[in-house]
Amino acid sequence: MPEAADVAWDLEPLVHGDGEAGALRLLEEAAEQADAFAATYAGKVADIDGPGLVAAVDALEQLSDRIGRAGNYAMLRFSTNTADPANGALLQKVQEQGAQIETKLLFFELEWAALDDARAEELLQTPGLEHARHHLKSARRYRPHLLTEPEEKILTEKGVTGSSAWARLFSEQVSALEVDLPDADEPVALDVALTRLMSPDADVRRTTAEAVTASLAPGLRTRAFIYNTLMADKATDDRLRAYPSWISSRNLSNEASDESVQALLDAVRRRYDLAQRWYTLKAKLLGVDRIKDYDRMAAVVADDDTEIPWDEARDIVLDAYRSFAPSLGETAESFFTGGYIDAPTRPGKRGGAFCAYTVPSAHPYVMLNYTARRRDVLTLAHELGHGVHASLARPRGVFEQHTPLTLAETASVFGETLVFGRLLEQTPDPEARLSLLAESIEGSIATVFRQCAMNHYEHLAHTARREQGELSVEDLSGLWAQSQAEMLGDSVEITDGYKTWWSYVPHFINTPGYVYAYAYGQLLAMSIYQRYVEGGEAFVPAYLELLAAGGSRSPEDLGAIVGIDLADPGFWDSGLDLVEAQLEQAEAAAREARPEAVGA
Repeated sequence: MPEAADVAWDLEPLVHGDGEAGALRLLEEAAEQADAFAATYAGKVADIDGPGLVAAVDALEQLSDRIGRAGNYAMLRFSTNTADPANGALLQKVQEQGAQIETKLLFFELEWAALDDARAEELLQTPGLEHARHHLKSARRYRPHLLTEPEEKILTEKGVTGSSAWARLFSEQVSALEVDLPDADEPVALDVALTRLMSPDADVRRTTAEAVTASLAPGLRTRAFIYNTLMADKATDDRLRAYPSWISSRNLSNEASDESVQALLDAVRRRYDLAQRWYTLKAKLLGVDRIKDYDRMAAVVADDDTEIPWDEARDIVLDAYRSFAPSLGETAESFFTGGYIDAPTRPGKRGGAFCAYTVPSAHPYVMLNYTARRRDVLTLAHELGHGVHASLARPRGVFEQHTPLTLAETASVFGETLVFGRLLEQTPDPEARLSLLAESIEGSIATVFRQCAMNHYEHLAHTARREQGELSVEDLSGLWAQSQAEMLGDSVEITDGYKTWWSYVPHFINTPGYVYAYAYGQLLAMSIYQRYVEGGEAFVPAYLELLAAGGSRSPEDLGAIVGIDLADPGFWDSGLDLVEAQLEQAEAAAREARPEAVGA
């Protein structure tokens, strides 16, 4: 079995084995197709009939496949080594050519949106649109926010040298960060340093946090300028498109109303006491009066330095997936056998982990930074959840494979929960169980409460940028501290160094407003998992149907497949009750393992 260091993906299937030349050829073919498409349909969508709409959608699907293959090849190649100029140059070239193609096709969306509702509804009933009907219907919700075709073309083409370029610069800056640790022979990548915050040794956590803060300092003003620029760019875009708030465009893309999203955020903020309750308990477990920000992920079991080799992690995850449904295990296994995972940490590699859906005609890819920690096993399970979701939804086609972001975390959190249950079953020792349960509740806190606090930070930052103009590093850091202090209350001491840690978070740059989707997905997935606990094997077909549906239905209709009512205002509170139940499990484990520490 290979070690994690040997697990690298093979991107050649995306470009039919022809590397960079294959990516560029795909774009050339797409450009020719786009010219032919425009010649056939530009200015004529108002008069299109049902079969004509089917033919147009089929042509767009072929175009999207070629563009998607080339774009994913360039992006994935860049993510493994952001320091290689050739990778950056290819990514830029693909983005530029992709934008040029996109401008040739903009007319279709605009002309389709301009049709009156009755005519559009009549066309949508045409046989042959089974894999695009929801997409076409959903596209019309942007009608109030679309500009004229010349304006849309200008914004699309300028975006390559505007927002996309700034986002790439940010990614390169963060990927190049190196942390000088006091006990290391050479600097380490930011992701590697951050894993040390899980150390049971307080001095290791403190010195690591100080070293991370020091590594963020040199480029801090540059990253602040990037963030300011992108917030201003978004403000301009929102104003031109008549969006009422900084987050409205994100909510629209998620098929969620501003009111429903605010209901989620308000519900979570009302329950910040759950996070504070855990951190208060954690201080007792660590033997301190109050933990500091860099202590939040500390191992609560001093000798729990468990390392899990890659082959063991693979077996744990696949066994959990197979036990739920053999077909799910088979789908997950294809990522390992087909060369669709890139596992090791490397200099210049993008941090974190993700799953790229690519296009339905190709296999999805998973990127990790595997360091053999138990948390990494759960990350593998999480990203493979995305992977099996993408794989099962491939038959939906290019327009309906993806769910809205609010449902994008469903399969990942569900898969992670499956594997967590397997790890817990294999851990009879009270101390080790406490460690596992602590990781679980901390994961929920990070995904639900911290992400909503981060969303609140974005709200504060975007609002201040629009009202006050360019924000200084001190302004951005102060708003970050304010949003985190609201969540943490008196349970955690926020250090001066932590105030600049907003500056490496890619979601703020690449997908403004995205982070609340993690909380949405976590609470939804926990509710779905509870349905599985209650229904057992009888639940499995409905869950697989949900994954296979991709984004072919509204979030409410997708939830209904597994018996979830997303329109119920009390849904979020019931999900938060599950988080509280998880917390109670962790508290019980603490009383069993450390009665003297927690006063049981």
